Formats: sequence, structure tokens, C-alpha cells
Amino acid sequence: MALTEEQKEIKKEFAGYKRKVTEVAGEIHDIVEDTIWTDYTRLPELSEKVAVLMKDVNEFKAQHDFLK
Repeated sequence: MALTEEQKEIKKEFAGYKRKVTEVAGEIHDIVEDTIWTDYTRLPELSEKVAVLMKDVNEFKAQHDFLK
């Protein structure tokens, strides 16, 4: 099934949401791998940020059935 231009734009927007979550998850990963002893205090803030971003991702996905 070919995507319409509107669906392609929605997929592009969805990719942006996912990229934001992945960036924050990467920050968490870097702290755990490299600087846990000095940067551990950033983990709660970053975890909350992931939770908020994932809520946005899931809400966007729920609004666009073809993303499932």
C-alpha cells in the first residue's frame, strides 16, 4: 500500500518524535557507560524527560492508525 503525501509527512513528523526520545536515551546510556559516578544526579531528570517524550510519541501514534 503506497502512502499518501499526507501520510509521508506524518511519518516524517513521527520520526522526529522518535529521534528526540532516542537522543535522551543516548544521554542516559552515556552516563551509565562513562560518567555514572559524577553525573548520576542527571538520571532522574533525563528519565522524566523520556517519560514525557514517550507520552507524546504514543499520543501521536494513537492519532494516526497507519503508524501501528
